[in-house]
Amino acid sequence: MYSIGIDMGGTTTKIGIVDAQGKVVKRASLKTAAYPVFTDYVDALHKVLLPLIEEVGGLSQIKGIGAGLPNGNYYSGCIEFAPNLPWEIKVPFAKLVSEKFHLPCTVTNDANAAAIGEMTYGVAKGMKHFIMITLGTGLGSGIIIDGKLVYGSDGFAGELGHVVMVRHNGRPCGCGRTGCLEAYCSATGVARTARTMLLETNTASLLRSIDEDKISSKEVYEAAMQGDKLAIEVFNFTGKMLGEAFADFTTFSAPEAIILFGGLAKAGDLLMQPIQISMEQSMLPLWKGKVKLLFSQLPEDDAAVLGAASLVQ
Repeated sequence: MYSIGIDMGGTTTKIGIVDAQGKVVKRASLKTAAYPVFTDYVDALHKVLLPLIEEVGGLSQIKGIGAGLPNGNYYSGCIEFAPNLPWEIKVPFAKLVSEKFHLPCTVTNDANAAAIGEMTYGVAKGMKHFIMITLGTGLGSGIIIDGKLVYGSDGFAGELGHVVMVRHNGRPCGCGRTGCLEAYCSATGVARTARTMLLETNTASLLRSIDEDKISSKEVYEAAMQGDKLAIEVFNFTGKMLGEAFADFTTFSAPEAIILFGGLAKAGDLLMQPIQISMEQSMLPLWKGKVKLLFSQLPEDDAAVLGAASLVQ
């Protein structure tokens, strides 16, 4: 039997048919933004997927569809208040997709899907208590306690990227608040930190040769790998804040591990070392030395699709 995993982004939707061992056997994609009417998007999804379903033996071989969606609500099956999607405020994704394919459909947000995928196929296999942190354009999280994902009363629990870290004069965040962890410790946040340091210091840096608007976390990483002091300081600043946040997160769920996933996690020890130092310095003595910091073992190209498919395993 197979499961279908859907990873919806604001620009592109990635789709995979996944077997029981966690291998993506069929892949497809479509442009999310090309369908301003949601029912047209569902029709396009059906058109792309149907031939792949036939190739693995037809609908009788498919257990269901799982979808990791921006602001996807596990309880309602809807996409709710997703700012980067072209559709109305509340879209009944699970209902309409289930009706179109005649298959059960379960949804959650993308970070939660990654956590479930990690628990099913990745480094967290066998763990019952961990926190998944996705470090991309934003900062997402999925919290697993007693082997179950924490959804809360309304389906939106675990937005750790929007814990406020800077109470006074914090950076504006895309959520509308200021000082959020995401505003500092995401790929976007790293670029913002670099620009701030370039403006506020006279430190020589390779980044000074790049137009300010074109500095991204990739340029900061590449400069740091060449020994650029300012770029290294950007990662030290980012890691210190993440470590402080992780120590705080530990106090409410006592995880076995905190697992990092996403583009920014590719910085490796540049980020991991300052996180580890800061986390242990900030940790309540009760948990010092107990919480592992790990990188995801899911293949990046398939991680979100595997996580979504895991919803119906």
